[in-house]
Amino acid sequence: MVERSKVRVLVAKPGLDGHDRGAKVVARALRDAGFEVIYTGIRQTPEQIVESVIQEDVDVLGISILSGAHMVLIPKILKLLEEKGLKPNEDVLVIAGGIIPPDDAEELEKMGVAEVFGPGSPIGDIIKFIDDNVPKLKKFSSEN
Repeated sequence: MVERSKVRVLVAKPGLDGHDRGAKVVARALRDAGFEVIYTGIRQTPEQIVESVIQEDVDVLGISILSGAHMVLIPKILKLLEEKGLKPNEDVLVIAGGIIPPDDAEELEKMGVAEVFGPGSPIGDIIKFIDDNVPKLKKFSSEN
């Protein structure tokens, strides 16, 4: 297991969605669990989010979205990551949360989102998912 204090997590809110209580709860819980957490704030463009991923050298990108634009914004973020040379779930673990219907969640996972956490997901499940999957990233697997 990778020491949590070495894992950098970016929590991002793309689009016009101004509801950020859930994102703040998750960000705080991850911080309290020992991860280093960066929260972008609301109304970020996909370009701003990907630039933050690069500038902050994060290991996990958590995308929180409630606006219904997840099938437009998340694929755009995934595409921009690839264009910048970052492979989702090889270079940066990509997870999403919010109001995302199961069929859309399945489609997003096919596109490259590692996991989608819906409303009411236990924070422990999110922490365990990060703990289980970050060691598989190139950055950490090459350290072993």
